[in-house]
Amino acid sequence: MQNEEAPLIDAGEALSRPGQTTILTRGVVRLFIELGFSPLVEFKLANGRRVDVAGLDRKGRLTVAEVKSCRADFECDRKWTDYLGFCDYFYFAVDQAFPLALLPASEGLILADAYGAMVSRPAEERVMAAARRKAVTLRFARQAARRAHAE
Repeated sequence: MQNEEAPLIDAGEALSRPGQTTILTRGVVRLFIELGFSPLVEFKLANGRRVDVAGLDRKGRLTVAEVKSCRADFECDRKWTDYLGFCDYFYFAVDQAFPLALLPASEGLILADAYGAMVSRPAEERVMAAARRKAVTLRFARQAARRAHAE
């Protein structure tokens, strides 16, 4: 009897939504690092919402990427508008097979895969008020520090 290992993913089988989200998130994090951002995955905002990827740049500006793994993921999740007041730049991050016409043209677009990502459409700048920026930056730093010490 031969001991054959089954492939992890059949060539015709699609990834699960969580699996696809993980892959796209990895690509976005790599892009953020290339752009000089300090990325944080699943950053919890003061309003209780949790963004998929947040990146803080050297000037203290916060960029948020909302990862959408498929059409159903986008259509059933309308909370992304709750993130807009907590960032300077907002992007949807999707793969190349995603139906792009679904996404609002007013928001930035990142095309991602497991190996990296690229900005396909730049995000409009939304300047946070100074008090909110301070609160968001402090929250970002505290969450990053807690994670660094939890490992």
